[in-house]
Amino acid sequence: MILKNNNRNQFLVNSELPFLRTFLMPFIGCALFLFTGCGVYKFNDASIDPTIKTIKIGYIDNKARYVNPQFAAKLTDKIQQKIISSTKLTRTNNDEADYVINGVITTYDGSQTVGVSSSQANTNRLTVSVHMTWKNNKTNKLEEFDVSRSFDYPASQSFTVAEAQLADEAVKTLTDDIFNRIFSNW
Repeated sequence: MILKNNNRNQFLVNSELPFLRTFLMPFIGCALFLFTGCGVYKFNDASIDPTIKTIKIGYIDNKARYVNPQFAAKLTDKIQQKIISSTKLTRTNNDEADYVINGVITTYDGSQTVGVSSSQANTNRLTVSVHMTWKNNKTNKLEEFDVSRSFDYPASQSFTVAEAQLADEAVKTLTDDIFNRIFSNW
């Protein structure tokens, strides 16, 4: 009886081999084809032409009506960190870099009331907008785009307290949006 089970198991394994050869091997072959030799490398969701080697990341200026003195520096630093850690690009200060990225904070407003209950404000919103320019010196193409995000906070909190709590989230979210817009064709 044990020998029969072993033979049956052996038969099942042998009968599965044609299935593996017929269906699994072509699947593996297609997967390998898709992940190699497409002319664009992909690293952490960044699609970059392999001829692009260098990048200049300019300081993000704050031209909003209200200026948080640390926000522009934090955003610039976070964008630099994200690009350097998520791509194979080399950072340079040369204006002739393959990519040149600059930005301006155009809106930084924390005085919007968005929720009212019993005739009183219960939710306020911080809105941050950044206007970005991205020049590809290899193709001499300039793109401009805006990224804007809003962050709600309780109306019972002062703007200063809410701003301190929301700053890191705002920087991270805007950085991800900017990165995705430039490198993920989004």
